[in-house]
Amino acid sequence: MSVFNSSRLAGKTVLLTGASSGIGAATAILFAKAGSNIILAARRVEALEKVQQSCVAAHKELGNQKGGKFAVVQLDVSKKDQVAAFWDKVPQDLREVDILVNNAGYVLGVEKVGEISPEDIEGMFATNVLGLISVTQLLIKDFKARNAGHVINLGSIAGREAYQGGSIYCATKHAVNAFTGSLMRELVNTPIRVTEIQPGMVQTEFSVVRFRGDQSAADKVYEGIQPLVAEDIAEEIVWAASRPPHVNIAEVFVLPVNQASATRMFPLKWIRIYSADMLLCSQLSGSQIDPVFTNNRKYATVWHLNALSPVETCVSKA
Repeated sequence: MSVFNSSRLAGKTVLLTGASSGIGAATAILFAKAGSNIILAARRVEALEKVQQSCVAAHKELGNQKGGKFAVVQLDVSKKDQVAAFWDKVPQDLREVDILVNNAGYVLGVEKVGEISPEDIEGMFATNVLGLISVTQLLIKDFKARNAGHVINLGSIAGREAYQGGSIYCATKHAVNAFTGSLMRELVNTPIRVTEIQPGMVQTEFSVVRFRGDQSAADKVYEGIQPLVAEDIAEEIVWAASRPPHVNIAEVFVLPVNQASATRMFPLKWIRIYSADMLLCSQLSGSQIDPVFTNNRKYATVWHLNALSPVETCVSKA
């Protein structure tokens, strides 16, 4: 809780889409610890109810006097009729939302252009872009009327750079980036804040969904990498929401330490050599590698595996 000021979030009401798992669930629990009320929205009610139970426990754990109201609302943001009827499902005492977190979104498949099914294209745009816009429009009039509010959109590194096999997902996240930027400029003469969180590689259900339930394929995505986890991004979201009213965190771009871009990762592996733990770095390029400390902190050791040259070892005293 030291990463943010929970007193600013106590008693605030948060609408969180995609709250049933991953980043959404982790974010809900942190807001609950901060004493916020939360509308948990997603398609899977059973999963939402489990998150609701975790929120209740988290709120009680810290003994907050404020907040503690957690409502479950089934919502598929890609369905216009469900968005239009959303408020009918929300308890009266939670209808004045202070913070909107547009977290719902997904990626499906790695097909290249010409191979992508129309259903996948329409589905990703309907959820990642149109759904996000629809939910924002649902709240923005009330935010303007009250001259207060905070919109936090989940973008992605895919909204900063494109990569092959991700054309549609990248297009949707570029759209989120553009929409968020436009919204912030439209609201610049108001106290309403607008934030975009842009994560790099995060280990959640994301890759399992992308590979249509193939867990082994999803696991390979993270081989040799220490990715971010849902809680890492949740902390960024709640931290941005907890800033003083005059501070707007416009953008947060967060990566694992071994990721430099959407396509440039640096696999790491600890190995045992002569009773010392060394760091093995696999890379198929001739670029220079900075020394990295071994975990006993006595030597900085890197093994560079280059497909075009013999294995090189560089050792220097720490």
